[in-house]
Amino acid sequence: MADQESAIVYERPDRNLAMELVRATEAAAIRAVPFIGRGDKNAADKAAVDAMRKFLGTVDFDGVVVIGEGEKDNAPMLYNGEHVGTGNGPSCDIAVDPIDGTSLTAAGRMNALSMIAVADRGSMLDASTVFYMEKLVTGPEGRGVVDIRQPIGENIRALSKAKGKPVGEMQIAVLDRPRHAQLIEEIRAAGAGTRLLLDGDVAGGINAARYETRIDMCVGIGGSPEGVATACAIKALGGHIQGRLAPKTDEERQKGLDAGLKFDHVYEADELVRSDNTFFVATGVTDGGLVEGVRRKGPIIRTESIVLRSRSGTIRRVIADHLAERWL
Repeated sequence: MADQESAIVYERPDRNLAMELVRATEAAAIRAVPFIGRGDKNAADKAAVDAMRKFLGTVDFDGVVVIGEGEKDNAPMLYNGEHVGTGNGPSCDIAVDPIDGTSLTAAGRMNALSMIAVADRGSMLDASTVFYMEKLVTGPEGRGVVDIRQPIGENIRALSKAKGKPVGEMQIAVLDRPRHAQLIEEIRAAGAGTRLLLDGDVAGGINAARYETRIDMCVGIGGSPEGVATACAIKALGGHIQGRLAPKTDEERQKGLDAGLKFDHVYEADELVRSDNTFFVATGVTDGGLVEGVRRKGPIIRTESIVLRSRSGTIRRVIADHLAERWL
């Protein structure tokens, strides 16, 4: 009977797991600081990866990296299929990005963060064979109102009506990339404003779902790993997310088909992450609209993190002061 009870305890990620994972994102963010503005994104990423891996190794869970962060950028990685944690405790899928915004970090720009998303084992979509995904993210008002298959103008007008907000006041976040030139033109033609993101569409998606931000919607093509991670956060925020895979080549499309992925298919939130017990944890590397970046204040290093949990629907902010001498 005791063994059965233990098995039940470890079926799902426990609420305390999120606070343990914060230590890993804090460590990754702190270790990336010396590389801010230094122009070497791979060096920043390696420092963050090494720190995150070290701290994840102390956490009591059996985590499998479903979506790692290095293959797309030819950078150091927490590789897909890697087991992390002590092996004791809940069995989980994890998506990691030790730095979401390596280019931002290297350039000394805003909105770089370190993040981990966690869900029950076997519940995350493994889209690792296809690097890019078209996404649409809104807050709760967008559920049943907007659809990625509709023209962006229609979605903006529908969301505007649902929110009781004039179209002219709507702000749409989109990555500033050449591939989005037509999309940006259509957003502006609809009468809405754009918030062009240099990088880091995870934060853009989360901010689109949070009620206290000025961003109403986040759209466009970004990383598939970021799409799955964002879905974990959106479930905690009660928001709306859809995704369509966007292969760059026929070879990549075929790899996706071989892996069982669907193309010309809209992945809804429950397909991106089937679990209703998700965690999303992020710590700021540089300052941004979601969290502040790492700051040195005399003898301490201060970090700000955000912790989201879908089962309880909670958002927590964690301000931590770390003795700088322990990080030298």
